[in-house]
Amino acid sequence: MESLPVLSLVTFIPLAGLLVILLIDKENVTLIRGVAFAATLVDFFVSIPLFTRFENTHLMQFVEKKDWLPQFGVSYYMGIDGISMFLILLTTLTTAICVLSTWTAVEKHVKEFMMMILMLETGMIGVFCALDFFLFYVFWELMLIPMYFIIGVWGGQRRIYAAVKFFIYTMVGSVLMLLAIMWLYLHHHEVKGFYTMDILAYQGLEIGLTAQVVLFLAFFLAFAIKVPMFPFHTWLPDAHVEAPTAGSVILAGILLKMGTYGFLRFSLPIFPEATIWAVDWVSWLALIGIVYGALVAMVQEDVKKLVAYSSVSHLGFVMLGIFALNVQAIEGGLLQMLNHGVSTGALFLAVGVLYERRHTRLISEYGGVTSKMPVFAVVFMIVTLSSIGLPGLNGFVGEFLVLMGTWKANPLFAAIATSGVIWGAVYMLWMFQRVMFGKVTNPKNEKLKDLNLREIVYFAPFIVLIFVMGVFPTPFIKKMEPSVVHLVNQVKAHQGSPSGLAQTPAGMPVPAQSHGHGHGAIGSTGSDG
Repeated sequence: MESLPVLSLVTFIPLAGLLVILLIDKENVTLIRGVAFAATLVDFFVSIPLFTRFENTHLMQFVEKKDWLPQFGVSYYMGIDGISMFLILLTTLTTAICVLSTWTAVEKHVKEFMMMILMLETGMIGVFCALDFFLFYVFWELMLIPMYFIIGVWGGQRRIYAAVKFFIYTMVGSVLMLLAIMWLYLHHHEVKGFYTMDILAYQGLEIGLTAQVVLFLAFFLAFAIKVPMFPFHTWLPDAHVEAPTAGSVILAGILLKMGTYGFLRFSLPIFPEATIWAVDWVSWLALIGIVYGALVAMVQEDVKKLVAYSSVSHLGFVMLGIFALNVQAIEGGLLQMLNHGVSTGALFLAVGVLYERRHTRLISEYGGVTSKMPVFAVVFMIVTLSSIGLPGLNGFVGEFLVLMGTWKANPLFAAIATSGVIWGAVYMLWMFQRVMFGKVTNPKNEKLKDLNLREIVYFAPFIVLIFVMGVFPTPFIKKMEPSVVHLVNQVKAHQGSPSGLAQTPAGMPVPAQSHGHGHGAIGSTGSDG
């Protein structure tokens, strides 16, 4: 097991599944679905050792490095730390669940759909594993193609509009990020005398403040669109509403995390001074997103659109935690990324169950569903309560840490963000009450069938995680803490003050705490390399 290239296996098993499906007759949809599910399930089990064998250190682990284009400093360089490891596990689990959920929902072009899902999985995992900018950008762009087709081919009535909007937004961000990467590449050669695309080599590279700010803004736009942050969020509701259920689950569960992951992997460690410069206005944008997303969600008539706007609000908490620049808040942000993937992914699955039965997502079309679908009602209630952050469930821990860390940084920001928690509870419980409770007044709801075994099976992992992460968050926090502590120290080191960041330019205090991890630079490789 020690010699196995685990990260390459996890990344390319879905692609191997895609190649097998390519050889199967398109009429044999049962076999195609079976191969797709087998590939994603195997991939999930292969990814489990990433958690069980992960050492509690900030060093990159499971490292694989081979020359690719040595004359240009490009290498096949893969590795993970406590920030990326959980996101890979979330990706493998969510994709397997998505394939199972589409068993009957997708009936046209099944072969092509499954191939798109598998290609998307390879792209997503590759982004979280890549430690070479060239490799990262290849995977980053690879994600765009299948998601465009999933929305544009298997989506709703306005699918073309939603797909093109999604494509344009993300391409604009990608191009700006590519320009910034090229500037970094040439600057590294100018300073160090050799070309490299090693992402970790750029951490600690001497970059003037003005250049840092310009580069930070280029990366910011690429990542803010993906998050999505206010005011770059307008593509999200259209994409969610028009995408098929599996597309919405992957979009909310994983793709939105690409942006927040980008801030943690690139913006904070490579542009620490620009990050400090940006703390105030990024935090305000996050706060606007929290409140705005919640208020707009409240007035939605389409339950899927309501969940989509709730994502804008929840991801605002993640951004607020990241830019509080202290360990508690960033750990909370990371946990919130995982929690959002689980809770909102399950919420979109629940909406998909209703849509498969009634072919409408309008809240006014429902009412009294609990009496017809009692098992579904229990599942939907657990997922709803986890989304609003009920203590004992997963959503509470992340939000609590974000608010606690933000309070230490800026009590005003924490107070405003807390209102988002309240609004979140209001719109989610109000939606649940209108859909699930009361008498069945619409005759079309009289014959609603409860969850079948397949549906219970694909909800089960999310329900288990909701309780496990809510009651026992310590194993998750322990694995991510060394990486988060090291990240915060990296930002502090570039403040130029012996005592660390005592005060940001925006007036946000950042504690100069250290948990005493005395490991080498993050660029060092672990023993698995």
